[in-house]
Amino acid sequence: MIDIALLDYLETYLTENRRTRFNEVLSKRTKHFTVATEDVYQLHNTSAVIRSCDVFGIQEVNIIEEQNTKRIDREIAMGAQKWVDLNRYHSVRDCIEDLKEKGYQIVATTPHTNDCSLNDFDITKKSCFFFGRETEGLSDEVLESADCYLKIPMAGFTESLNISVSAAIILQHVTSKLKQTDFNWRLSVTEIQEKKLDWIAKTIKSYDKIVARFYNKS
Repeated sequence: MIDIALLDYLETYLTENRRTRFNEVLSKRTKHFTVATEDVYQLHNTSAVIRSCDVFGIQEVNIIEEQNTKRIDREIAMGAQKWVDLNRYHSVRDCIEDLKEKGYQIVATTPHTNDCSLNDFDITKKSCFFFGRETEGLSDEVLESADCYLKIPMAGFTESLNISVSAAIILQHVTSKLKQTDFNWRLSVTEIQEKKLDWIAKTIKSYDKIVARFYNKS
């Protein structure tokens, strides 16, 4: 439960521009869509995916590190790791089970399966888009657990795109279509308050001392 009085108090430590920016960004955030990367080897690819999620309003990113454990490249992520929630998993199974419990359908992005083209994707379904390794693609475990397969229409000789490029194309498309509907895709009031408090904690200096001072005064 968020202490609203504390949140109001902490907001006074933000500049007017920062308060406005937080509210503006949070009004466009969603958990209706999320992304999962499976054992991506190149660090800059995972970092770039996180950056794209922030740009297109995706609040959560799921990182499977069954084989490859990497730190986030801050220069490529451009600070996006501060604003996007990262959920880390040690196995594909744990990730898929958790996502399904949260109500997500598993969407395997692959150019090799003719299930659904990006232009025909049903944006009303709560979905997690899975992206695989740079060379091998998604594992059989993800492909077998997928509820649908999604491909980006291509007109050239090349059969695939870099995963960070694929993620950016897909997220731009589905979020743009989603925001044109009356569908309830935004964060709840409670989620917005919780995330605002989290962002404030990452923004202002001496956060713990300020909180302690607030409760001592109370």
